Amino acid sequence: MTSEPAQPARDRRTGRARPGLVPGDRIKRASDFLNLELDTRVRMFEEMTPRECAQLFHDWAFWARPDQAPPDGDWIIWLILAGRGAGKTRAGAEAVRTWVQTYPIVNLIGATIADARDIMVRGESGILACCRRDERPRFLAADLRLEWPNGAVSALFSAEEPDRLRGKQHMKLWCDELAAWRQPDAFDQAMLGLRLGDKPQAVITTTPRPTKIIKTLSAGKDTIVTRGSTFDNKAHLARAFFERITARYKGRAIGRQELFAEIVEETPGALWSRALLERQRVAPEAAPKEFAEIVVAVDPPARSGSKSDECGLIVAAKAQSGLFYVLADLTSQGETPGAWGARVGAAFRGFKANRVVAEINNGGDMVTEVLRQSEPNLPVRAVHATRGKFLRAEPIAAAYERGLVFHAGTFMKLEDQLCALTPDFDRRAAGSSPDRADALVWALADLLGVGQASAGGMYEFWTGAGRESADQKAP
Repeated sequence: MTSEPAQPARDRRTGRARPGLVPGDRIKRASDFLNLELDTRVRMFEEMTPRECAQLFHDWAFWARPDQAPPDGDWIIWLILAGRGAGKTRAGAEAVRTWVQTYPIVNLIGATIADARDIMVRGESGILACCRRDERPRFLAADLRLEWPNGAVSALFSAEEPDRLRGKQHMKLWCDELAAWRQPDAFDQAMLGLRLGDKPQAVITTTPRPTKIIKTLSAGKDTIVTRGSTFDNKAHLARAFFERITARYKGRAIGRQELFAEIVEETPGALWSRALLERQRVAPEAAPKEFAEIVVAVDPPARSGSKSDECGLIVAAKAQSGLFYVLADLTSQGETPGAWGARVGAAFRGFKANRVVAEINNGGDMVTEVLRQSEPNLPVRAVHATRGKFLRAEPIAAAYERGLVFHAGTFMKLEDQLCALTPDFDRRAAGSSPDRADALVWALADLLGVGQASAGGMYEFWTGAGRESADQKAP
């Protein structure tokens, strides 16, 4: 502590003098305050007025960790790569809160419009929760807009609608979960609109994945990268959440990504690689508009409830050219049989599919009956797994290698499961079953004509009828 009283600190958002909270100028962050003796801390709080307490509670410069505070320097993009629960949403919300004091157009882009609304604006760490009452914006949900007391405006956009970003201009931007954006064109459109004001900037908050856009941004000369791990924010996480997520991911390659925010390239021995999936990716609008066959595949859970496995639900199609496309991942979790059955029926109708392929290991004939309750005349092909996941997936991964299968967009969770599927995969060690990957295998096996997908592995596919069938369909 210094011996001379410090001058009142100035609020970096308003420029007004903020009442001195502590004697001396060494108390700049909460970590400095916590290093003081307990009786000193108690005395300081006792001497503070209610107004000063309220100011301190909302003073992000005081509470933020160094990796959550905007970096110094001349940058265009601040890329925050952080693990689950690391506080990246709060950092993005606080950046917006600071910017609107000076810039009248500060916009938000979420992976979906629901994410922008429910996480970036209304979430526990979102904009509305971070602001003092006197500076809190008015959220016009119907107009997808925030109106701030000082006249600034923040429009909400979805990365699923890149065309809506055409022509839109921004002074500042907050882009959330960029690694989960299905259409890379959305980011291109966002950057083309970042052109107003004296210092256009964007903060990007995301759990990293080894996608092309994340790797390109990380290496960019105009990008400042900061990282945060789940463990950095342990004190602010519910104990049950922290224990559950660390038990699931710690010690695994995916844990380096989800907990420590590392860009993990590949899992040794996995059937799929990130590079392969990037090679076999097309923009949704570049996929054919008409298909020869469309299949909805479902891998239902054995039970419902919050602790149940996911209900894998994948839509895939065969084009007239003989190529195959993954069109949608509609997987859900925790639903009742009636609910996921209705979801399958809706997918069948919505995509005008030819049939449904359903794994019946869990539930037997009852699975078919559940599905037909939602769609009485639903054409269902029941399949039964008699081989391990790896063997069933081998011929499908081989079809990717041969350039036969494409992803129409990005399917983040599905691709994580594919890239983790190794010969020694253990669902208990992984903490979950790769139900999305299973559903994809069933869908593509049906379209490829590999017979019953459980009939064999790669050897049978490449030496038997399966290969002949696939070769006939190749362009």
